[in-house]
Amino acid sequence: MSSFRSGIAAIIGRPNAGKSTLLNRLLGEKLAIVSPKPQTTRNRILGAVSRPGAQLLLLDTPGIHQAKGELNRFMVDVALGAIDEADLVLYVAEAAIDARGNVEPGETAEQIAKRLRAAGKPVILALNKCDRLARPVLLPIIDTWRKLYPFTQIVPISALKNEGLDLLEQELTRLLPEGEPLLPADQLTDAPESFFVGELIREQVLRSCREEIPYSAAVVIDHFDESEREPLEERPGKALSGLVRIAATLFVERDSQKAIVIGKRGAMLKSIGEKSRHEIERLLGAHVYLSLLVKVEPRWSERVDGLGRMGYRR
Repeated sequence: MSSFRSGIAAIIGRPNAGKSTLLNRLLGEKLAIVSPKPQTTRNRILGAVSRPGAQLLLLDTPGIHQAKGELNRFMVDVALGAIDEADLVLYVAEAAIDARGNVEPGETAEQIAKRLRAAGKPVILALNKCDRLARPVLLPIIDTWRKLYPFTQIVPISALKNEGLDLLEQELTRLLPEGEPLLPADQLTDAPESFFVGELIREQVLRSCREEIPYSAAVVIDHFDESEREPLEERPGKALSGLVRIAATLFVERDSQKAIVIGKRGAMLKSIGEKSRHEIERLLGAHVYLSLLVKVEPRWSERVDGLGRMGYRR
């Protein structure tokens, strides 16, 4: 009888490398929010891929970048700290060349490689967005990354188009240590539903608002009442059943930002609320009553106590 394998793989990389899209694809469910804007992910998010004989826990993390400001330093600390907690590392990088035709990974990649050497753990490189490149262009990119670090394996993928992910999962599973499952087989994550509700609201802010507002916005769930929610086994198929009442506060840092988020006659806030509610209903499998307020918390992203109030704690 073969031994069971289980363990944690930390997903790291620069902002907008496609880490959250990759997590969602490997899970087969939308767990992490995604947007075209960099630095979408702020907290680490654990997702479980349970298969016969193995359980792979994937730890999605914020993008590693040159951090300026308390919030950005918090995000980088979360990402680098995940390396120490994991059994292995999944480094996601964009397969790309610059305008001059160079394939230099860059200064941030050098710093990440230095941290990986210190950790001494198996590292798989997933070169993402390979669907954009012809194979003759891809080969020198692989060679350049191979010179940067002795990766256990380099796997070209396209998370968006679901290409190369079966091989990537096989390589990750092969490196897992032997051990019992860390989560029940039917459990997708260890985070509470209220956390993902807040993330879904913030996703709509990212998608709806421009300029600095998404980076100055945070969502706090004030009330999560599921007393009228139907038990899972009593729900008719995929139809929404029961009711969950949610109250949330959307914090920004300036009065001018608050005015933009609310919009003329409340139109922007209404749109954010409606789109959020539809996504939350899909997540919870229930009808949702969502109350959404906007408040100003000056410079919260620059203060440790401000981060704590928004739920960002080291």
